[in-house]
Amino acid sequence: MSIGEGASTEFTTARGRDYPAIRQFTVFLENRVGQLLEVVRRFEGTGIRIVALSINDSAECAFVRFLVSHPERGREILERAGLAIIESDLVALELPSGNQPLLQVCNALLQAEINIVQAYPILTNTGARPAVAIMVDNTDLALDVLAKKGFTLLSEGDLLDATE
Repeated sequence: MSIGEGASTEFTTARGRDYPAIRQFTVFLENRVGQLLEVVRRFEGTGIRIVALSINDSAECAFVRFLVSHPERGREILERAGLAIIESDLVALELPSGNQPLLQVCNALLQAEINIVQAYPILTNTGARPAVAIMVDNTDLALDVLAKKGFTLLSEGDLLDATE
């Protein structure tokens, strides 16, 4: 008998297109001229867009964080390049209207005692409102709190071009 045989539950992962968190890839690069260009060029001609990028630089290396339009294929490209990769879940959301949209986001998370670890803008072609990706110390709770407060959460499917 194989594992799961006859089970009524489908064995699909929670990380598919409908999961509201998005995947971030962090790669470690030598702090040398042209290293980032080599990584970015690997996506040329693949149909995969880099929709967000963050770089933390130190004397010896740089930590480059990516959000890509097709995470599964993006991970394959980075792995084939032989890069050390860390995959993390982030919360992505459209910024609400008003003078201080980040204040609204921070207040909602503070009320739930959720810390923001890192944040950066998302570049989309959908014509949607400005969006931000945030890493928090409790992704599931942050998703729940922000949804209940009426924020528009983005999923990996929202990172695709409107033509796809």
